[in-house]
Amino acid sequence: MQFLTSPRMQRAAFWLFWAALIFAVVMALLPKPPEMPSDRLGDKFNHVLAFSALAGLAALGFPRVPRWRVIERLSFLGALIEVAQSIPALHRDCDIRDWIADTIAVMVVTGIVAMVLKRGQ
Repeated sequence: MQFLTSPRMQRAAFWLFWAALIFAVVMALLPKPPEMPSDRLGDKFNHVLAFSALAGLAALGFPRVPRWRVIERLSFLGALIEVAQSIPALHRDCDIRDWIADTIAVMVVTGIVAMVLKRGQ
C-alpha cells in the first residue's frame, strides 16, 4: 500500500479532492442538475457516492490532517449544502437525512482508509 502514501499519489488526491468538491457543490446547488446515471439509484445513493469520494480523496490528499478533522469539515460541508438547498430560488429540498447520509459515508470511508494505511505500514 506504499503507493497510496507516495508524494505523487498525495498530490493527485489533493487536486482530485478540490475538483470533486467543486463538482459536488455545483451539482448540489444547481436548480435543475443534469441527469446522472446514478439518479436511478436514488438521492441518498448520490449523497453517499459524492461524500465517500470526497472523504477518500481528503484522507489521501491531506495526510497530516487528523481523521476527526476531515469528518468534521466534510460533515459541515454537507450541512451547509442542505441549508443552501433551502433557498427557495434554487427549487431544491433541504433534508436532514441527506446530511446524515453524508456524515455516515465520510466516517465509514475515512475509517476504511485509516485501516488500509495502517495495515500497509
